[in-house]
Amino acid sequence: MRGSDWLLLWTLSLLWGGSFLFNELALAGLPALTVVWGRVGLAALILWGVMRARGAALPQRKMWPALLVMGLLNNAVPFTLFVLAQGQITGALASVLNAMTPVFTVLVAHVATADEKLTPARGVGVVLGFAGVLAMLADGGMAGTRWALVACLGAALSYALASVWGRRFRAAGLTPLATAFGQVTASSALMLPVWLVLDRPWGLDWPGWEPVLAVVGLASLSSALAYLIFFRILAQAGATAVSLVTFLIPISAAGLGWLVLGERLELRQLAGLGLILAGLAVIDGRLFRRR
Repeated sequence: MRGSDWLLLWTLSLLWGGSFLFNELALAGLPALTVVWGRVGLAALILWGVMRARGAALPQRKMWPALLVMGLLNNAVPFTLFVLAQGQITGALASVLNAMTPVFTVLVAHVATADEKLTPARGVGVVLGFAGVLAMLADGGMAGTRWALVACLGAALSYALASVWGRRFRAAGLTPLATAFGQVTASSALMLPVWLVLDRPWGLDWPGWEPVLAVVGLASLSSALAYLIFFRILAQAGATAVSLVTFLIPISAAGLGWLVLGERLELRQLAGLGLILAGLAVIDGRLFRRR
């Protein structure tokens, strides 16, 4: 990859890693579903404006049922689970568990596809990933917050399901930008009635500017701008290169959490992160092919 591609990749990791920081700041004054709906609703509006400015075609009507599923799996479910979990654990730890997404993707692809079966090397990577999760639980680690760990793993599994489901959009000729717009629009529509019933936003007190700006950051930076950078890297360097962002997100999230909120990962959490990243390296395979 070129130097400019690496710069974009690190920028993307900061934007996606920053979503965990924005979640914590937003939760200081807003309910969980309000944070999530604000993120997807505003992101949909921004991406619609980008599509109009570029003269891009909106998704055809026949694609919307599939986009509804994509919005559920790639936005509504994981965003909600991570926000709920971050009421109990730090964003740095949530980002570590988010790194399990490629591990789950290997398992989902093995079951759901004919061309991405589990190989011995990938099997080793899966084992290392789950060993990392177990390391975090060793000696009673995370006692009292294990439901939050399960929620983060559920979010990672939902992302994995979305990655396999999303293969159909490229085959159908839907552009990446249209897919991004479609999924956040679909997730906004899906979550709107749930948000209105459970959070009753008309009765909420003004939370202050910090939580509101955090939601704006989630929508504009960690969603809309992040998608645009993601697709640019995808076009310039390819899918293999852009997958490296998985290794960088926990580093960015932990760094931002330490810099802004003073958060630190415990030793067992660092050990778990090391095992998960080792598993991702085995699954990715490039390091070993070069050696």
